Amino acid sequence: MYAVVKTGGKQYKVEKDDVIAVEKLDSEVGKKVDLEVIALYDGKDLIVDGEKLAKANVTGEIVDQFKDDKVIVFKFKKRKGYKRLRGHRQDKTALRIAKISK
Repeated sequence: MYAVVKTGGKQYKVEKDDVIAVEKLDSEVGKKVDLEVIALYDGKDLIVDGEKLAKANVTGEIVDQFKDDKVIVFKFKKRKGYKRLRGHRQDKTALRIAKISK
């Protein structure tokens, strides 16, 4: 059984006990969060109907809050002497999928 969930403007395919890195969620480590279900596959049928998905539930547990790897942003214009170097590290949350129910 797997589900497609939406959080932070992105979609993730998850199964039970998967650990995924999502955009930062404002909660402490150990708290449970419910995720919005977009699709659910139970081994036989793919469920995408909104009325049936209203009963579906995917629960995740926050494992860690961390910063992602650094992304280098380098801008330049050739022959003009213009160079800018910036780095960015995005805040992320590690979620372990605790339960998928339909």
